[in-house]
Amino acid sequence: MRGDIIDNPILLVDDDTVDVMAVKRAFNQIRVISPLVVKENGEDALEYLRSTKVLPRLILLDLNMPRMNGIEFLTEIQSDEVLKSVPVIVLSTSGENRDVRECFNNCVVAYVFKQHSHNKFVNDLKMFDMYWTTES
Repeated sequence: MRGDIIDNPILLVDDDTVDVMAVKRAFNQIRVISPLVVKENGEDALEYLRSTKVLPRLILLDLNMPRMNGIEFLTEIQSDEVLKSVPVIVLSTSGENRDVRECFNNCVVAYVFKQHSHNKFVNDLKMFDMYWTTES
């Protein structure tokens, strides 16, 4: 369901409270007006996605989480005809080539390393927000 893209939430899937706060701080700084929905692992995120009436306009995904990690989550949403249309950006501390390759094989649109400075992180998120809120 598309709806007005600004009304569609952004789903953040991350179990690290410090990283969640960093995303919230960055969103406030760049004035993202879409609601932010936070889920702590892939299982909770899938449950949310399968039960919501309004799909998120974007998923921000950590890789290293309990219960269902990011790669397992990506595999699940890529096998779902509706969910695979939601763009996914991976936010990870992992620079392992295997992880990056597996993410892109599962159709992520970007892979952002969390260890960047806060200013770089804010600029990355600002660029993504501008891209996904621009109407075609």
